[in-house]
Amino acid sequence: MQDGRNWICCTNRGAAASFTGAFCWTRLYTSGPGSGKTLAYLLQIFSVIDTQRFGVQALIVLPTRELGMQVTEVTRKLAAKPSQAERQQKPCTVMALLDGGRLTRHKRWLKAEPPTIVIATLQSLCHMLEKQIFGLGAMQVLVIDEVDFMFNSSKQVDALRRLLTSYSSSSSRQTIFASASVPQHKRFLHDCIQHKWTKGDVVHVHVNPVQPMPSCLHHRFVVCGKRERHSTLLLLLQSDAPQFAIVFVGEQSEKSKKAGNAPPTTILFDFLKTSFLGCSTIILLEEDMNFNQRAASLIDVREGGDFLLVATDIAARGVDLPETTHIYNFDLPRDAVNYLHRAGRTGRKPFSDDKYFVTNIIAPAERFVLQRFENELKFFCEELFL
Repeated sequence: MQDGRNWICCTNRGAAASFTGAFCWTRLYTSGPGSGKTLAYLLQIFSVIDTQRFGVQALIVLPTRELGMQVTEVTRKLAAKPSQAERQQKPCTVMALLDGGRLTRHKRWLKAEPPTIVIATLQSLCHMLEKQIFGLGAMQVLVIDEVDFMFNSSKQVDALRRLLTSYSSSSSRQTIFASASVPQHKRFLHDCIQHKWTKGDVVHVHVNPVQPMPSCLHHRFVVCGKRERHSTLLLLLQSDAPQFAIVFVGEQSEKSKKAGNAPPTTILFDFLKTSFLGCSTIILLEEDMNFNQRAASLIDVREGGDFLLVATDIAARGVDLPETTHIYNFDLPRDAVNYLHRAGRTGRKPFSDDKYFVTNIIAPAERFVLQRFENELKFFCEELFL
């Protein structure tokens, strides 16, 4: 079906195939975590591009290098398996233009023969566009992944607006917005049209508005004092004995940084390395690590056996670790949206009957915050007594 309209699409888990058959100008995928959004927009891209044409035909923009590496891997796997009709054509080339990469080699490649698909973080992409190393005149599909996060980021929103309006025109491309959470859909739709980020005929499809998170997740909480949080987490880990788990820690405040204090992630990581002997691989992942260290951390997680990942919210957006069975919120997230993304790092195995756990360590005064998350996301949180 080629109706040329703009679409806003929300899906539940496993619903990626529901909307890959329709060609439309703009979509917003706001399905739950682990629902197949990446596959949905990639299948749409591969149905549109023509490798016989010259120039970048599809551009996928993401907020972090970690998510970019993950999407690049999936894209290259699909590109390496052409259909019968495509085998006689040129191969589909895929470039990862991510922060921390060696841009000199990418510049030569872009000038010589631009790839068919570019997967980029905004910083690296805008650098190339501003230097006029390549253009977007041949682009047919523009994907903005984790769109709500990027619009809410003071570091990325200006560059994102330039990309949507200055470097390319919404009238000549198909625009796909993807995220597990876009609050205030109607307001976002209005902004898309008003600012000419998309064409005006947007259709909003919401497949699963009732249950933001799958029923296989079991939510729990433990109440303790601030000084007992480390020992409480240790007791939980010893009791649960998880093989694959992520512990989410809040970011360090500016006041704490100025005082010269160690980040809370580092403090907790060091504590677990010396106190928790139930896991052979304990790994740290945070924003202030350089790109190579962050990449190495994810490689260690994926290639090792059991793992315990201590991370900030950088691991909450798009990072796919399907073996993860337990999430521990050592610090509560800022809001319900971030809770959704953290919880969405588990329960990602399709057709699995396993149980997955999201456990919150909270102070007595934080109980009302957790209750607000429960009401907004429609889940029940059981209290644990250690």
